Amino acid sequence: MNRVYVCSCFGVTEQQVKQHAENGACTPRQIASASKAGTDCGSCVRSIQAILGRGACPRRELAEQGKPVLAELSTARGLEEVEAA
Repeated sequence: MNRVYVCSCFGVTEQQVKQHAENGACTPRQIASASKAGTDCGSCVRSIQAILGRGACPRRELAEQGKPVLAELSTARGLEEVEAA
């Protein structure tokens, strides 16, 4: 099996980054949260960006269609209390 490492610091492969992207990670920061890739020396961040740029991102597709990307803030828990203040 030939593994292409994206992040040498944490041993994260290109396939793992793609899997995290398929699971909804659309940014290097979200990949970092899922795998730690890009959180040490940072030399892999551009590679991660390139991988993410090649794939489909559900949120990006919604944004391109002009649809809301995030949930409505009014439905966020506790926001009613903030609005009332």
